[in-house]
Amino acid sequence: MSNIIELKNITLSYDGDKILDNLSLSIENGQFVTFLGPSGCGKTTTLRIIGGFLTPDSGDVFFDGKRINDLPPHKRELNTVFQRYALFPHLNVFDNVAFGLKLQKVPKDEIKKRVLEMLETVDLKGYDKRKVDRLSGGQQQRVAIARALVNRPKVLLLDEPLGALDLKLRKDMQLELLNIQRKTGITFIYVTHDQEEALTMSDKVVVMKDGVIQQYGRPEDIYNEPKNAFVADFIGDSNIFDATMVKDYLVSFCGAEFVCEDAGFGENQPVDVVLRPEDIEIVRPDQAKVHGVVEGVVFKGVHYQMSVRCEGLEWIVHSTKSAAVGEEVGLSFGPNDIHIMNRLFKAFENTLTGEVTDEGKVTALGVEFDAPAVSALAVGSRVKVVLQPEDIEVVSLDLADKKVFIESQIYKGRWNELIVYLYEEESYLMLHTDLDQQVATDIGIKFHFENASVTPLEEMEGGKND
Repeated sequence: MSNIIELKNITLSYDGDKILDNLSLSIENGQFVTFLGPSGCGKTTTLRIIGGFLTPDSGDVFFDGKRINDLPPHKRELNTVFQRYALFPHLNVFDNVAFGLKLQKVPKDEIKKRVLEMLETVDLKGYDKRKVDRLSGGQQQRVAIARALVNRPKVLLLDEPLGALDLKLRKDMQLELLNIQRKTGITFIYVTHDQEEALTMSDKVVVMKDGVIQQYGRPEDIYNEPKNAFVADFIGDSNIFDATMVKDYLVSFCGAEFVCEDAGFGENQPVDVVLRPEDIEIVRPDQAKVHGVVEGVVFKGVHYQMSVRCEGLEWIVHSTKSAAVGEEVGLSFGPNDIHIMNRLFKAFENTLTGEVTDEGKVTALGVEFDAPAVSALAVGSRVKVVLQPEDIEVVSLDLADKKVFIESQIYKGRWNELIVYLYEEESYLMLHTDLDQQVATDIGIKFHFENASVTPLEEMEGGKND
């Protein structure tokens, strides 16, 4: 199958902030492809670049093998459906759908034939004389889709078109859209932040974060084999824990070693491990390496969601059978249920460079603190300062040592692991907190340097935190 859209090394910035960062992607003809990610990840920006509404700072856009960077939207063989359908309230359904054809001066008989055929395709046969303000939200959405498709584009762009609908209608329209795409064979490129929507409708899913594609593939591959903790956390419920890859096919976490099916991560290397809640079976404590106490049970209609505390870690388990709160249980899973991922932030510790500023005192990141271990070093000597993630505290901005930007937050069963960006230093730190934070916002942090390890710089390997 040939590629109808190709994006090569696309970069775009607004006011100095990079929205898309060297993005490359190929989309095959006739597929339903969904861009998925949190607000601000760049998915709508990518859609607008494909549509010709934005021009990238660098990189190229190809349509059917031809570069179209300089081609205006109305000359591209595609149409767009936005969240606000922008129907004409003074026109009936037929005239709304026919609007673009009339602008192209298509003969009247041809217009009538194509409009009625398209209304039948979107399941609105017999609605041609109806005023659009007499239609339901789902019907209005189908009119907008019919208007976009009646011009016979090769690609249809859809920017969160179901966002204004209630939950039940939204789910119904997901299937309607999928049926329309299958009937027409037109390439659909869809934008959403709804994970279930993406998994339900798509041939391929593009998971984005901070203007970078984290993973691109079939929904089942992204769900079952996430590339990193962000993807695992964003796509469905997950148990994500810090782990150590002992060697190929053997991983250690939650106080035990487990055989797995992954290799190539090295020996005794820090990794993330993910286990989906539905892949874990509740058994007797003596039947599993991992066992703990049930702390909570919630009935979810199809299954029970249980919270089980094991070795200080909270595990989420989905099962059709319920255990009682307070009951001790074992958690059983097989090698193929364990998924190993490279860590977004590879170091277990934050390694900084500091300077001796007085006898027994060191300054790092603009904060001076007592460091008796280097009291023999001369003023001006550079030192290595190691802070554990739990030695960085989230505080209000007025009490903070630094204001930082939250890049990501992943729940690790015991704490939220935050990756934060330091503006002045243009570097990153990892910290652990019990508090839930809003990603892509500023917070204040305070350093507990009294717990830091401080040694002469010559012992430092690399000299820089990841």
